[in-house]
Amino acid sequence: MSPERDDLLAYPRPSVAADVVLLTVADGQLNVVLRQRDQGSHAGEWMLPGTMLRERERLGAAVLRCLDTRMHIQGRSPRQLHVFDDPARDERGWVLTVTHLDVLPLAALEQGLAHGHGQLRPVTEVHGLPFSHDEIIAWAVKMVRWEYEQEPDPWNLLECEFTMTQLRQVHDAVAGSPHQKDTFRRAMEPQLEALELRAVPPGGNGLGRPARVYRRRPDTDQPLLIMT
Repeated sequence: MSPERDDLLAYPRPSVAADVVLLTVADGQLNVVLRQRDQGSHAGEWMLPGTMLRERERLGAAVLRCLDTRMHIQGRSPRQLHVFDDPARDERGWVLTVTHLDVLPLAALEQGLAHGHGQLRPVTEVHGLPFSHDEIIAWAVKMVRWEYEQEPDPWNLLECEFTMTQLRQVHDAVAGSPHQKDTFRRAMEPQLEALELRAVPPGGNGLGRPARVYRRRPDTDQPLLIMT
């Protein structure tokens, strides 16, 4: 066994990337944001927004820089998800990526999408992306779906007040399959605070029974992110 050395230059150095999985619900299904690469060997291909870590730069700062310059997204706090370190994931060389995750309402993506900086793609239709991005997205989707099985809308895709139907529709979209109404209500209602408000029926014609309005309990506001 060789002794440990203090000379860091004696060890090989990988390049470090920061890739960001941005998930949202659109058209009743879970979507991921992809960005078209504009240069390099994969120019024209769609992939996750990402950037290479600059010298002496923190990972969190690199992620925010990437979102700002590539997607026109500010004010978010993506969470570190996982390190993908397969030496063969990038044909250009040894590049490990520290992936980050954010799940956000569609409205928060409108500016970047409107300027042509990205596209939405249903997570069920993601395949053939470079740099192991298929695997990264699958990891993120699995994590988010698990979180939505545990708590009511942990990533706050809905407004602060919502009906049980609206909540179930979001959970259906994230899960990729419908929930049984009564079972879903029994699982989620203990974690919600029922308000005295009643939702106005669609059309405002007074027909139908107004739905009860809920909001999340304060102790369920933060999304879980447990590595497995």
